[in-house]
Amino acid sequence: MSPRDNFVIEEVPQEILPFTSSTPFTMGIELELQLVNRRNYNLATDAVDLLTWIEPRDLQKQIKLEMTQGMIELNSAVHTRVDQLTEELKELRAALTRGAKHLNIDVAGGGAHPFQNWSEQRITPSARFHELHEKYGYLAKTFTVFGQHIHVGVADGDDALYLTHGLAHYVPHFIALSAASPFYQGVDTAFASSRSNVVRAFPLAGTVPVLTRWSDFEAYYQELLQLGIIGSMKDFYWDIRPKPEYGTVEVRVCDTPLTLEHAALLGCYAQLLSRWLLTERPVEIHSDFYLLYQYNRFEASRYGLDGQIAQQHMSRQSGSKQPIFLSVLDRLQDLKRYAQNEAEVLALKRLRHIAYERLNDAAWLRNAYKQRGSLNDVVRLSSELWMTSASPSSPR
Repeated sequence: MSPRDNFVIEEVPQEILPFTSSTPFTMGIELELQLVNRRNYNLATDAVDLLTWIEPRDLQKQIKLEMTQGMIELNSAVHTRVDQLTEELKELRAALTRGAKHLNIDVAGGGAHPFQNWSEQRITPSARFHELHEKYGYLAKTFTVFGQHIHVGVADGDDALYLTHGLAHYVPHFIALSAASPFYQGVDTAFASSRSNVVRAFPLAGTVPVLTRWSDFEAYYQELLQLGIIGSMKDFYWDIRPKPEYGTVEVRVCDTPLTLEHAALLGCYAQLLSRWLLTERPVEIHSDFYLLYQYNRFEASRYGLDGQIAQQHMSRQSGSKQPIFLSVLDRLQDLKRYAQNEAEVLALKRLRHIAYERLNDAAWLRNAYKQRGSLNDVVRLSSELWMTSASPSSPR
């Protein structure tokens, strides 16, 4: 039974959940970052104070509080080019690190702090965060994990739903390319991305229902609203979700990478995939669309680029598997024809290098621990990497 079978689809007024049109294929990213103290490199509790030290003041609107006080979120503007996105991220990073120095803390990327204890985290003083803590109990504090969200602009709600489903095919790519959370709660989890499992615990996590018309999605949304299950689109923790108020589709499965350059590359990948998906419409949305989704998602979280993607053939009588890194290389090769400037060509080249060499941040973190024998040192080194940020495609 598909999720759609659970609902009686009725015609509803368009104003229930209006979709704001935006310029197709523009992009912006959000990065959840770790704040760590310099005494032992555990998570700090200085997010509220850090905001007051951000200069120039105009940048404060792009740096936001998160669920707990060891986190901070950095929001980019809307961009058409990856090189412009990278330059803006450097400016935001500089403001963040200047402010952090006043509080004797550092800032780090990565999908999870390696040894913080979830029960020790403090909920950020905010009505919404306290409401979420009341609603979700301990899950709210375990949500002290760090992700990258990528927004891609679309023209209307129908396009947003098609792109949401189409990008779901590439969730293993995004998880594998961004995986940066092998350590969690003081142990090696054996996963490349342990963060992705934390997010799955929420009741409205997973995938969007198999709906393809925005009017049908509005009916679904209204039903959950009337049942009191949701209060707004923010209550959906789907891997990929439409964002009607922004006019975007939001990819939410990436760990925050260890460098901002890596984060910008992932944004460019989403942009180019979207250009291809909405132009050629190569993906057929049907009731069995998500049958292999959980398996492929697990493979990417567990093994990163070394995982396997299972694919059904059109007849559905047989299937095949392909290593994720080869699947990424195939897609990058095809996307060359959608690159529109030198910056995008260079981004594809760097992503190809990462996939071909099977470089990922999880391996970098494990290697740092092997060399230092201390998770405190791992955090110190990763914070130095974030604040100085070498190119992700350069040898580290």
